[in-house]
Amino acid sequence: MEHKNQEDVYLSSVKNALRILKSFSMDEPEKKVSDISASLGLNKSTVSRTMATLASEGFVYKDPDTKKYCLGLSLLSLSSIVNSNTDVYRESYPVLSRLVDNLGETAHISVIDKLEVIYLQKVECNHPVRFLTHVGRRNPPHCTSSGKVLLAYADEELVDRVLERELEKYTKHTITDRDKFRTHLKEIRKNGYSTSFEELNEGVNSLAAPIYDYRGKVIAALSVVGPKQRIQSHKIQAFAKKIITAAMEVSERMGYRG
Repeated sequence: MEHKNQEDVYLSSVKNALRILKSFSMDEPEKKVSDISASLGLNKSTVSRTMATLASEGFVYKDPDTKKYCLGLSLLSLSSIVNSNTDVYRESYPVLSRLVDNLGETAHISVIDKLEVIYLQKVECNHPVRFLTHVGRRNPPHCTSSGKVLLAYADEELVDRVLERELEKYTKHTITDRDKFRTHLKEIRKNGYSTSFEELNEGVNSLAAPIYDYRGKVIAALSVVGPKQRIQSHKIQAFAKKIITAAMEVSERMGYRG
């Protein structure tokens, strides 16, 4: 029994460490112990001990002046290993680069993870506008072009799980009616691409197309995002054609043969 209790303590410590690491983001790259304690509901002493252990292994770094922690270089080396072994990450970069040069807008590769869109790859254009996208960023799927195209080709079970939750209204253009959303997904599958016109952020438009693997299964989305002044309605068909072509090229690099 004593051995079992000790094992539970170790597992709890590991879980706390992982929760703490995952709490850092591009929006909150630095945190104090008190910030982490409040956001995760952990005791300050627990957070302090965990951070000291993570710092000793290089997973976090403590600024001696501000007393704030940030992620350390050990995580950077691990992320490089993940990226180098993620086929879609590796195969998509040259295609995204050419697409960005062609369209003049920022492009992404994203997947669905835990009912959210997470961005794996990003190639920025020469005249970027600040959007809520970066590698590792999570966004809701129901109001992003990448999320919608992934749901359009997903199993019904995944769609049901997303629609079980409230579809938050981010702008006046966000689709929040579940029946309308299901109809919208059918249209996306018929067209072969999706759009998001100011559904997540006012003034921001995007388009996305599916990426297939060698089995013919949709595993990721290729999206292009930009200000509505540059991605206008009369350009949609031209943009969509190039995005679909680029997504198909990535798919073929992944072994897809149609």
